[in-house]
Amino acid sequence: MEIFAEHLRKDHLLSKVDARIKLLSALSLLGMVLSYKGFAFPVIITAICVFLCVRMKIPLKIFILRFSEPLFIAAVIVLLKFFISGRDGLIDGILIACRIIGAVSVVAVLGFSTPFTEIMSALSWMRIPKGFIEILMLAYRYVFVLLEDAMVIYNAQKNRLGYCSIKRGLSSFGTLAGSLVLKAFEHSHNITTAMIQRGYDGNIPAMKHKPFKLHDIAFSVILITIIGALWTI
Repeated sequence: MEIFAEHLRKDHLLSKVDARIKLLSALSLLGMVLSYKGFAFPVIITAICVFLCVRMKIPLKIFILRFSEPLFIAAVIVLLKFFISGRDGLIDGILIACRIIGAVSVVAVLGFSTPFTEIMSALSWMRIPKGFIEILMLAYRYVFVLLEDAMVIYNAQKNRLGYCSIKRGLSSFGTLAGSLVLKAFEHSHNITTAMIQRGYDGNIPAMKHKPFKLHDIAFSVILITIIGALWTI
């Protein structure tokens, strides 16, 4: 639970910026990072995003966990490119790795600075299908429930020496996976029944949108202008 929890401070630079502005800015930055032909721009964006994470005082453990997987993927791509194509492949691999890290950095800042429900509200404003947003919100809610169930089952199995050998470990893991599938179906049935009984009609109050504020628009325009100028260099 600690790994996936929202470690959000409410008093940092981006906390008061409208989630729609942050989402649009992040999408623009992603397009620039992925379309840039060289190394400089993704590296600059990564440095800016890391600086913002430091200013937001993101715990080091959470920061490392968020970046460990994309860093591993980037390293694998660089090695594969080097072994297949030699020096030219190494350069291409580093270029791809820079784009990966730059894009992940942008997404990480958006995630660290914006609560999940506000991101969903911004997606709703962008006319993302309502059913897709509902599924995302329910999945985000119940991933924690299933994680807790998994930890309870795992600890019970471990206390009964369920992982003392490879054979018993595989058997225990299969039991754990099957139990989680059954619990997922049970939770889905219960939540559907509860929502119907409470008169749910598909409208989510959290998806209501407030008018844009002038300083939010100014922030977005200034940010995109500065970043766009760097992209053209």
